[in-house]
Amino acid sequence: MAFKDVLHFLGQVFNARLFTVSQTDVTLSSIFIFFIILMGVVYLARLLTSRMMEGILEKLQVDEGLRYTLRRITEYILVLLGAMIAFQFIGINLSGLAVIFGLISVGIGFGLQNITANFISGLILLFERPIQVGDRITVGETEGDVLEINIRSTTIRSLNNISIIVPNSEFVSSRVVNWSHGDPKIRIDVAVGVSYNSDLDTVIRCLKEVAEENPEVLKKPAPEVHLREFGDSAWNMVLRIWIRNPKRHYYVQSDINCAIVRKFRQHAVEIPFPQHDVHIRSPLPVPFATEKTETVKHVQKKENNA
Repeated sequence: MAFKDVLHFLGQVFNARLFTVSQTDVTLSSIFIFFIILMGVVYLARLLTSRMMEGILEKLQVDEGLRYTLRRITEYILVLLGAMIAFQFIGINLSGLAVIFGLISVGIGFGLQNITANFISGLILLFERPIQVGDRITVGETEGDVLEINIRSTTIRSLNNISIIVPNSEFVSSRVVNWSHGDPKIRIDVAVGVSYNSDLDTVIRCLKEVAEENPEVLKKPAPEVHLREFGDSAWNMVLRIWIRNPKRHYYVQSDINCAIVRKFRQHAVEIPFPQHDVHIRSPLPVPFATEKTETVKHVQKKENNA
């Protein structure tokens, strides 16, 4: 077979009609061109949003979460426009979009409800912004930082440096704790018990000094010391402090605890061990035991007499 014959055969294969959409013949070549245009648009959209928009938004001092949202929305719009251009290029008019929605509805009927729900939830997260990239959040029992908000899922980096993929619908339908939302500063309550033999004023002064000496504790709101309750073996005190960075709350609490131990030892303030008083009482007399003993003695006496 000559080379021209091979080209003619391939031309017939690629130009053969597969099916018709909106009175337009769809062939292998048109499908190939469609995906080439679409991939080119996706690449250009990512290049535009990741470099040009990132530089402009960074110069405008837009926060990281808003920059990520704007980049994602711009990327989605450009891809959608690219898909429309690709349809027009292969000869399918804008009514081809109705075909796409028809295919999506058919897909939902075949079990794509979860995918569609996650996609819609992803759009809600980008527009409503209950969580943003860089936020410290807690979902269920998982605490970590938001890395990416994608079409279907959100990536969270846990405190153990493990990437956790969470479906977007979880953030819309479930309870999510966002440590960084709105006002980022948080309050930490540090509980400690002190002996009843301690001087209360010294204890309060020591706890306030511990808070004032820590550079991560905010001056406003000012630290507070409360005597929460009278425990079995100690006064249960609470040192209430505020910090600016919620991602540091574990480290700050550990530093405060260590400083309390050192400060109390300097001022002879005792942190007591749990104590329980046990009172041992003498056994009560049991009347029926005496009667039983006398009965046994009486029986033994009769046997001896016999």
